[in-house]
Amino acid sequence: MVKFSKELEAQLIPEWKEAFVNYKQLKKHIKRIKLSRVQKHQQPPPCVGGSSAADFGRSIFDSFRFVANKFCFNSDNNKQDLIQVRRKTMKDGEEEVYETELAQLFSEEDEVHVFFASLDEELNKVNQFYKKQEIEFLERGEMLNKQLQIMLDLNQLLIEKRRKNPSPKAFNAGIFPHSPTRNSNFSKSVGESDNESNSEISQTEEVMTTLERNGVNFVKSATRMKTKKGKAKMAIRIDIPATTPSRSITAVTSMLWEDLVNSPIKEGSGGGGEFINKRKIQYAQKMIRSAFVELYKGLGLLKTYSSLNMVAFSKILKKFDKVSCQQTSTNYLKEVKRSHFVSSDKVVRLMDEVESIFTKHFANNDRKKAMKFLRPQQQKASHMVTFLVGLCTGSFVSLFCIYAILAHLCGIFSPSTETTYMDSVYPVFSVFALFSLHLFMYGCNLYMWKGTRINHNFIFEFSQSTALKHRDAFLMCTIFMTTVVGAMVIHLVLRAAAFSPNQVDAIPGILLLSFIALLICPFDFFYRPTRFCFLRVLRNIACSPFYKVLLVDFFMADQLTSQIPLLRHLETTSCHIFARTFRTHHPESCHSGRLYVELTYIISFMPYYWRALQCTRRWFDDGDVNHLLNMGKYVSAMVAAGARVTYSRQDNHLWFAMVLVTSVVATLYQLYWDFVKDWGLLNPNSKNPWLRDDLILKNKTIYYISMALNVVLRVAWVETIMHLRLGPIQTRLLEFLLASLEVIRRGHWNFYRLENEHLNNVGHFRAVKAVPLPFREIDSDS
Repeated sequence: MVKFSKELEAQLIPEWKEAFVNYKQLKKHIKRIKLSRVQKHQQPPPCVGGSSAADFGRSIFDSFRFVANKFCFNSDNNKQDLIQVRRKTMKDGEEEVYETELAQLFSEEDEVHVFFASLDEELNKVNQFYKKQEIEFLERGEMLNKQLQIMLDLNQLLIEKRRKNPSPKAFNAGIFPHSPTRNSNFSKSVGESDNESNSEISQTEEVMTTLERNGVNFVKSATRMKTKKGKAKMAIRIDIPATTPSRSITAVTSMLWEDLVNSPIKEGSGGGGEFINKRKIQYAQKMIRSAFVELYKGLGLLKTYSSLNMVAFSKILKKFDKVSCQQTSTNYLKEVKRSHFVSSDKVVRLMDEVESIFTKHFANNDRKKAMKFLRPQQQKASHMVTFLVGLCTGSFVSLFCIYAILAHLCGIFSPSTETTYMDSVYPVFSVFALFSLHLFMYGCNLYMWKGTRINHNFIFEFSQSTALKHRDAFLMCTIFMTTVVGAMVIHLVLRAAAFSPNQVDAIPGILLLSFIALLICPFDFFYRPTRFCFLRVLRNIACSPFYKVLLVDFFMADQLTSQIPLLRHLETTSCHIFARTFRTHHPESCHSGRLYVELTYIISFMPYYWRALQCTRRWFDDGDVNHLLNMGKYVSAMVAAGARVTYSRQDNHLWFAMVLVTSVVATLYQLYWDFVKDWGLLNPNSKNPWLRDDLILKNKTIYYISMALNVVLRVAWVETIMHLRLGPIQTRLLEFLLASLEVIRRGHWNFYRLENEHLNNVGHFRAVKAVPLPFREIDSDS
């Protein structure tokens, strides 16, 4: 049977861990009470209902003594209450706290006083946290209802326009007048008029005023144009946060369109009126739907928080009864059940309301469909995935052994053939090997994050139902490596069979093109949500300065800074494919020439350049100077990378000094940022020497070893300036080894980076995503 402390640790909400009952600390108080009673009484008194024969000794009068003590205990209980729990109101009159008063029976035991004082403190902490979260969720629910009502009225206006003027041109342009409908809550106060045009004008102004009051942003009144009938023209502007490049483009083009359709050129048009962008209304609907999903998720977490804490209080009080040999839990449990976090039903009622609203407005009254959004089911771990991982691993090892034997028999690494083979085959196979190694490290990260209860899906804003699991990452890694080594074996067999070198050397290109086709394949197989998410993040990185940067975007950009060798090999492979297939240039130019040098510089700069742009955009959005300092780190890395590329072509003392200075400065900058900013370590005032106060891993030595390992792997660039005299194969293998070490360092860095981010979320009790809302509050603008 699993102990409740472990069960609580497994089920509690990681971001709210500090707000839960400190069950372990209360258990320590129970143990102290038990030790104190043993010391004061050489033979502890028999406990009611839970005594063993060893407590009384071996005597024929044990049963009579047990019955007598039981009746004596019951009579004492009837005379007085052992504890009294009182509610006290603080001076501000809003906050209630609980305080336990002990009877004379326990007055001699200080440990009991300490236990109940701690218990009161935990009860007050749970109660206050629950009230705070409940108020926040209720306010969020009211705001969402308000936003939903605005959206429904806008949709109703769209339907009314379609009914009155079914012109496809006007509908496609999204232009329609603000004529209120009978179902609109914003038009109930509008009086009827005998003059139809005056009635329409008054209704339009009433709708405009009410929508402005509820947060819809119109064009300024001074720029409003009027139609021939004297009606005011205006454009509703719905705020769509620029969290993706497509939304940024939509926001800009919609604002230009709204300004365009409000220009005097449109004044003489027959169907003049107010203008609403239909596409932005659709975006607004998606945002409100996501906000309701997050609200429901938060309410479910708060409900779980209440039930787990109630069980924890019940369990610890039962332990106290067992140790103290008294029945004191009843009175205290009554007060716990009457406390706000147990007795309040506002959360349950709001959950029911959200379910009904979501079912009606976002699921077409289909409750089953609504529950798929509100309560997504996590995919169960399949044993088939584990089996396939083992199968592919065994196949990879077998094929690699076969490849090593064939390469030795064919003499592929002899001086006469090694140069051609390494130039055509090595780059593409290195791409897949480094990519598979990165996938393997990411799978290890997922396994460690799961084991330490780091909520990576919430941090990355991944969907629970489609997020990649560690077994899936290992499966993808082993499939890629098995395929690559299999292609290498086929390549050797065909070369040994005297096939044309041009035909045989096309195999690496075919493998690369097949991988790209699989990556962009629209069909739902082989982890399509993960593939499309990967492509979407890459697109976001390329468009970094034009939208708000999310954590998953700059996290992936950091991964790219560790895959510069992969990008270089990818460029070389693409060059060979074009040279051999389309005859655009000679294959030797892929390793020399002006274009090759320029591309080498660009590839060495691009990951750092993207990351620097992301830091600039984050500084623009947040105004935090630390983002500019972080940008300086990537600028220094760009300078060091450029100096190393130049030194590899111009071997002289000047460039050696340049490389040494720039690389040392960049390395020190990176190490400081790794330890202090990204990992949150090197705090001299921490209770854990030179670490941080909160550590997820219990063994502190691991952190010190990790810091030393990060330093060693950060200075691996020293090999690039040593210019060791090695053969072509040894040089290639050394390059691959250094690139692999950098990938391993990045996977090692990933765990501590996300650990620090998780602890920041825990410190701010962030357990649900804050979804931005489309209709702005006017007060916030002012």
